[in-house]
Amino acid sequence: MRIEILCTGDEILTGKTINTNYSHMARRLVEVDLGVTWGTVVGDDREALRAAFREAARRADVVIVNGGLGPTVDDLSQEMAAEAAGVPLVLHEPWLARMEAFYASRNRPMPPNNRKQAMLPQGAEFIDNPIGTACGFAVTIGDARFYFTPGVPREMHRMLDEQIIPRLLAMEGRAGVTRLKRFHSFGIGESRADQMLDGLEAMAPEGAVKLGFQAHYPQLETKLAARAADSAALEAILAPLEAEVRRRLGNFIVAEDAQSLEGAVIAALGEGTLAVAETLTGGGIAARLVQVPGAETRFRRGLVLPPMETNGATALAQAAKLRAESGASHALAVLAAVEKGGGRIAIGLVDGGGEVTREALLVGDRERVRLGAAEMGLDVLRRRLQGLPVDEAVDFERKA
Repeated sequence: MRIEILCTGDEILTGKTINTNYSHMARRLVEVDLGVTWGTVVGDDREALRAAFREAARRADVVIVNGGLGPTVDDLSQEMAAEAAGVPLVLHEPWLARMEAFYASRNRPMPPNNRKQAMLPQGAEFIDNPIGTACGFAVTIGDARFYFTPGVPREMHRMLDEQIIPRLLAMEGRAGVTRLKRFHSFGIGESRADQMLDGLEAMAPEGAVKLGFQAHYPQLETKLAARAADSAALEAILAPLEAEVRRRLGNFIVAEDAQSLEGAVIAALGEGTLAVAETLTGGGIAARLVQVPGAETRFRRGLVLPPMETNGATALAQAAKLRAESGASHALAVLAAVEKGGGRIAIGLVDGGGEVTREALLVGDRERVRLGAAEMGLDVLRRRLQGLPVDEAVDFERKA
């Protein structure tokens, strides 16, 4: 099957917005062995969109169009899809009612221009959007099947996984259910993780599970893309593999699926409270923590300290002082300083059970040191809260 991804929008075409939607769609398609043959970006222009749709229809079997389903004048996907398919736009009454109910539930009148989002090409297949006001749809243009998705990432992600990928698999005679299981780790690189998980795919029926990695320093994402006939079969395949990944990667796993390292920290903190002092990271650790729902009741204080001696004793002294001043049950101090070839990290953590320190020399430029220091500080806290050793060496350290 020849698949093209066609992304629309002037902000994408001109580089003002990074096209993360394309990379997500392409990765997900590859993970279920569908692949992508072409990728196209088109601005908000009627002639350009019309030509792009017709050209894509000539060379691809399936075209996934992303963007242009909003209520404004530069959202042109429905209109140009109808024109390219040679059919009129018609009102989709059920979706209009859904939008009106959405606004009514918020005690707001629906703006008149939102009605435009319920106008679909005549005969189009409706594709639900459970979390937004831009529904998707599918229509045939020439010999190709076009699937239209909204540009809002979280809306597109759900529609792709829950509706479009199952349709594409069915087109190839591979009906069933799919799932992407993700493990987030800190401290190991791709090559080491690959070695640690050697032979994992062979534990599943042939072709049922694909193992993959995506590095985004300082974390590594390990992915299991699985497919089975139904949900029960999928769970039976994935459950032992998930357990094996946890066993092999062990303490390096900081979170799974949609959870984050900072989310794991807040969850492990329980009824405890936290204060954080930072130097080079400049409040980056605190900023990550306060994004977690409920963190506002756990986080007592965040300080940005001036540069100072970067060693374990100093970090412990700062943590102890912060704990006494803030009244928090846990106080974390993360000190970092850039040096030639990398940076020096010193972490001090004081809580009701005592104190721990962690020192490291990280490789890389200033940005990598800053990111690595924040990650290591949070990971030391996670490990302490979960009763794990805090001093396991990571792949990004260098010898003194």
